[in-house]
Amino acid sequence: MENKKYTGTWRRHLEYPRLTMYQMIAKIASQYPDYTAYDFYGRKTTYEQFHRRINRAAMALVSLGVKPGDAVTVCLPNIPQAVDIFYALDRIGAIANMIHPQSAKEEIIYYLNQPKSRWIITPDMFYEKVRAAADAADEDVTVICLRIQDELPVHLKAAYILKAGRPYLKYPQNDDILWSRYLKEAPEVQLPHVEFEEKRTSVILYSGGTTGLPKGVCLSDLNFNALAMQAKEFIQVQLEPGLTMLSCMPMFHGFGLGINIHTILVHGACCILMPSFNIKTYADMIRKKKPNFIAGVPTIFDALLHADGLKNVDLSFMQGMFCGGDSLQVELKKRIDDFLKEHNATIQVREGYGLTECVTASCLTPKDDYRESSIGLPFPDTEYAIVRPGTDEPCAPGEEGEIVLKGPTLMLGYLNHPEETALALRRRSDGDIWLYTGDLGHMDEDGFVYFHQRIKRMIVTNGYNVYPDPLENSILRCAGVDRCCVIGVKDSRRGQRVKAFIVLKDPAEKSEEKKKAILTQLKEMVASYAIPKEIEFRDELPLTLVGKVAFHKLEEEEEAKCA
Repeated sequence: MENKKYTGTWRRHLEYPRLTMYQMIAKIASQYPDYTAYDFYGRKTTYEQFHRRINRAAMALVSLGVKPGDAVTVCLPNIPQAVDIFYALDRIGAIANMIHPQSAKEEIIYYLNQPKSRWIITPDMFYEKVRAAADAADEDVTVICLRIQDELPVHLKAAYILKAGRPYLKYPQNDDILWSRYLKEAPEVQLPHVEFEEKRTSVILYSGGTTGLPKGVCLSDLNFNALAMQAKEFIQVQLEPGLTMLSCMPMFHGFGLGINIHTILVHGACCILMPSFNIKTYADMIRKKKPNFIAGVPTIFDALLHADGLKNVDLSFMQGMFCGGDSLQVELKKRIDDFLKEHNATIQVREGYGLTECVTASCLTPKDDYRESSIGLPFPDTEYAIVRPGTDEPCAPGEEGEIVLKGPTLMLGYLNHPEETALALRRRSDGDIWLYTGDLGHMDEDGFVYFHQRIKRMIVTNGYNVYPDPLENSILRCAGVDRCCVIGVKDSRRGQRVKAFIVLKDPAEKSEEKKKAILTQLKEMVASYAIPKEIEFRDELPLTLVGKVAFHKLEEEEEAKCA
């Protein structure tokens, strides 16, 4: 459904250059050699330096035996070496198999085995775990070990070694590689000539894995370059060389890699790299670096509301705040927008929607046209539709159905899972391939999209459908509630009963009386069948590695209790 109001605002058909991701970086480096590509705790790297570092890293990888089509597992946080190595792999036509460094040993074995990866790159602090996983993998795996302090400014390097780095100086061991030393010693070799190929797998990211094992999502250069161009066109703010993004979302995640890193770099802007999130450091970075853009998941922005370091800070330098990766509840958006206004920012937080299967965001709320609970309008060259679940039959405006979409960012498929690929990527009657998201939503008459819930997360109690997201939003409106998560628990009489896990602003208020007060307030806001049958207070909620509320962990806990 095309929105006539916005067709003149954003061009609907962009020209996507037939270039690799590396070639896009090389092009921008030639145009803006002296601009800063990334800033790591005050140590800045220009685009000219960045381009040289990519090629030097590429030579080192070729010297290690990496060839076009080989998968190299990148198990790194957001540090300069991670950015260099990611583009170096693309430079030589290899595949960047991106995983979280905090993954467990068994998970790492799985991630190595899926693409038959024979190299894994890790910080020294995770060396023992990674080496143990490499020993158990199907292939002979070389571990490449690097040190974060190698990229820190001089005044921070010694302090880091004394505080955190000293125990890991003994790594790597055996025949494994120390990256900094190898970079210096590796010979200058001829790099392979790599042409742009529209259907070449350049990157493997992994789906959330909330049910079963995560699936490897195969993505191309076109997928990432298209995203970068669409995002620039759609944000309605001039993304230009010299502007800055606080790049905290991790590179193993589509939102972190696609928006926080690649979109910023191919337009000559600067990534302020953060290897991990904690609210004090994040607030300090915002105060000191004054980033023009920040992008993250709801839990990051919720944490900002509680940051002592931002109490009296003028945020007028901010040009864009983008939220994705999880549903942004209406009440939380109101709190964030009030916070921004109180701190002199002229922007609102804008919610996006997407999946790893299309890199990340493919839909975003317009700058000055927020509609409550809407995730906005599709990106240029991306089309959304709502179909009745289990069919290709279109839904009428306002009618709930499954969200499906098509466009240039759609994945090539799931690694080693042809049957699941066929379920997710289907040809519709228009002859095009569409992604079936497994998410419920609707579209209004103006083409604005509304996300309701994952189909598999829907709670059925006494025959009624209960959607956790709007219920959680109502709970957040109750006095004293800071965070919450709603799940369905097996019930012999109802099928499922609704249970709410709640974090209070003041833990001292935990009591049966407080539970009754919350339930009384909910009776004024939600249908009687949706009111939780049980409330459990928690000091905190479990989070996934990217900061989403890990509702499936709560479900697993309840299933264990039932068993």
